[in-house]
Amino acid sequence: MAKSRIYFISDVHGSNRCFRKFLNAASFYKADILILGGDITGKVMTPIVEEEDGSFRCTYQGSDLVLKNNEVEEFRKKAADFGSYTSVVSPSEFKELEANPGKVTELFSRLMVERTREWISLAEERLGKTSVKCFISPGNDDIFDLDRVLDSSPYVVNPEGRVVEINGDHEMITLGYTNHTPWNSPREVDEDVLALKISGMADKVQNMKSSIFNIHVPPIDTPIDQAPRVGKNLKIVVKAGNVEMISAGSSACRAAIMKYQPMIGLHGHIHESRGIVRLGRTMCVNPGSEYGEGILRSFISDLEGDKIRSYLLASG
Repeated sequence: MAKSRIYFISDVHGSNRCFRKFLNAASFYKADILILGGDITGKVMTPIVEEEDGSFRCTYQGSDLVLKNNEVEEFRKKAADFGSYTSVVSPSEFKELEANPGKVTELFSRLMVERTREWISLAEERLGKTSVKCFISPGNDDIFDLDRVLDSSPYVVNPEGRVVEINGDHEMITLGYTNHTPWNSPREVDEDVLALKISGMADKVQNMKSSIFNIHVPPIDTPIDQAPRVGKNLKIVVKAGNVEMISAGSSACRAAIMKYQPMIGLHGHIHESRGIVRLGRTMCVNPGSEYGEGILRSFISDLEGDKIRSYLLASG
């Protein structure tokens, strides 16, 4: 049995800087297999209004900015590094965006697809002729238009919803759907639906002892599923000066892991809950996410058959 090194991340949310680091990890960490486990796309779009006087105005991270023509591209690059999408628009186009939420959604979706397509092309260019395998799947925040981009690559594999062999010794099931959240994201379903989706794949796994469950949502009631409680106004609940935390993971995910006992559970979704926990024989991992600072949180592990030879949580 050959030893394989996997490099796993999640929740990069449109950060160009984090995605480039992900690709660079193949050589830096000598990884054989790269896995990006969902929430590929960003959460923020910044229109840049080109004024009649030749200046450019926008609001970014709560600040009103005025840019010169020669500053626009550098600003767009910086914004992309930290996960924001930008689009240069005229004053009339900006007014149309303000008046028509459908236009905002249309532009946002187009920018998400464009950046994802750029990322896939970059992965093909840098790694397509190497022996490194690259798996990228959508998460609950990712629109369904992304699937056709991921599925179109001759190099990058979208493992969503099926069993794939990541090498000769390890099978992986992948699920980007989650239980319901306050944010009403695109891929949210009831727990019973999650359970059926997981079991539909898990029952096809040939060797469970060496398998990987790449399930975006972590198992409920674990140290890796702790998230701030969000109120009806979508604001974080603070009591006595402290952020109130809750278990936001999935009962279906936990039940499946306890039933099937795969070798590893790869999770994400809850950015704040970086860590590793054991459920029976299964090592469950959430590398966490700090994409907004351009920091890439990751999990690295050497696998040999049904044994985890080494592992660590890394940052860079």
